[in-house]
Amino acid sequence: MFEDLFTDGSTIERYRKAPLLDERLCWLGHCAGTGARQSTLCKIASCQFHLAHLLDLQAGDRVDITRIEAAAGRWVRHGRCPPHGSARRDAHQRFVGHALRWLRFADMFAEEPCRPQHPHAAEVAIFARWMRTERGWAEATVRNCCSKVDRFLVRLNDCGGTLDTVRIVDIDEQVAHWHACGLSRATIRDYAKHLRTFFRFAEDQGWCMAGLAGGIMPPRFHPGETIPKGLDRNEVVRLLATTEGDRPADVRDRAVLMVLIAYGLRAGEVAGLRLDDLDWAEERLQVRRPKPGRIHHYPLSRGVGQAILRYIREVRPQRPERALFLTLRAPIRPMTRDAIGNVINNRADRIGIVGKRRGPHALRHGTAQHLLDQGLSMKEVGDYLGHRSVSATAAYAKVQLDTLREVGEIDLEGLA
Repeated sequence: MFEDLFTDGSTIERYRKAPLLDERLCWLGHCAGTGARQSTLCKIASCQFHLAHLLDLQAGDRVDITRIEAAAGRWVRHGRCPPHGSARRDAHQRFVGHALRWLRFADMFAEEPCRPQHPHAAEVAIFARWMRTERGWAEATVRNCCSKVDRFLVRLNDCGGTLDTVRIVDIDEQVAHWHACGLSRATIRDYAKHLRTFFRFAEDQGWCMAGLAGGIMPPRFHPGETIPKGLDRNEVVRLLATTEGDRPADVRDRAVLMVLIAYGLRAGEVAGLRLDDLDWAEERLQVRRPKPGRIHHYPLSRGVGQAILRYIREVRPQRPERALFLTLRAPIRPMTRDAIGNVINNRADRIGIVGKRRGPHALRHGTAQHLLDQGLSMKEVGDYLGHRSVSATAAYAKVQLDTLREVGEIDLEGLA
């Protein structure tokens, strides 16, 4: 490995004689396997070399963040680093980052013990498992719900309360607190609904007094009372125009945006697409929907197909992962829903979209509005977007691909 990174024989020999040779080579090999460039591997090897000497590391040692920070400070002061300013701080942070990732990989980092924020972590874990296994909720939904419950239980613990003694007045006081903090009615409604779900489960488990869930009344919320979430068609066209070009990021992001715009998918659904979901012979795209837990088939329009094909042929890293959309910088890995959101937000910044939501869901709302403007009924749009209301879910299984093809070939004004 060192022979591939350095040309000077004495440098190679020093790196080989430094402590923890096997541990260092193992991490370097892992980083190389994730697509790290040679220049990055050199920086990682340098960090390992200096950290091992500065801390006199031996096999089996455990290193905490304080020692890593101290070593980074010594390296910055005495190494080949910028003399001052932001460049010096950046060098310090890079050293710490490389050190942390290596030591965690080698199981040599001494994690600081997590202090329990409230005494009911076990109950929340059981609740989360129930949501996953019994209700089949998406992981993002489970995390969101648990975060709301944890927030409530932390404040309850700070006030000296426990789950078995909580009263409806305690819940009302917390809802009122968040209202006084200026949260929107929609956010408070979401918070109250998650609490009601948790307390229904807690009552069944005997963790709290009966009747609490029935007393939680989320505030009324009218969907049309807020500013529309979707981007208008002109903004969508301008957003897509930012991907015109031959840069790898532009080619990939264009394919991502085309899928979002044409099909109104959620960010998690785009992140979950796999190479096997593309049926080129039948011109069909398969989408796994966490909500409502089904598979949806879309006609693969020519424009979307061409954008995806160009990305696969010219840009997509040659990796064994079957995920369709991958990061372009090491470590190479499947794009997450957050990464999909960053694509839209960063490009929205370029064209100055402000004062409204700009993420993937804004494109989903924009797609729905465009289909309605084309004369489709609410039911047809709901089926196309995979909504899971009772009526839409009942009709969902009866929708034929030919019907969806008619929807998919609506004139998208040159976008697809």
